[in-house]
Amino acid sequence: MFTFPEPPYFLLVVGLFFGLASGVAFEATLKQQVQEWVKSRSTRTLAQMQGVQLLVPFVGIVLGISIFLVAGLEIFGFPMWLSYALSLPMTILIAVLVWSQLGQLLLQLEQGGSKALDLDSFN
Repeated sequence: MFTFPEPPYFLLVVGLFFGLASGVAFEATLKQQVQEWVKSRSTRTLAQMQGVQLLVPFVGIVLGISIFLVAGLEIFGFPMWLSYALSLPMTILIAVLVWSQLGQLLLQLEQGGSKALDLDSFN
């Protein structure tokens, strides 16, 4: 008789924790780099700040969310190969889009200051 394998609840929690912990590190690093740039107004542009210090926590977020999605799909009964086939490309595509959007936002911040990012001023 066929029995269903045990759903990966542990991986779901680990992926969520890993993504959230990396997100907190990403936020702290980004805030620190922007504050340093505001204080010094160095010739180093904000868009160039997307270096290793910011990339490592971002990759942690991507890995955590990918693990979370794979485990979530497996919990809902998808086979393992299909869970990976759906989750990995989707996570990578979204990560590339978010990383490029972050670069554009940092460039806007550098060119126009914080008022360039004020979304409520479109009245």
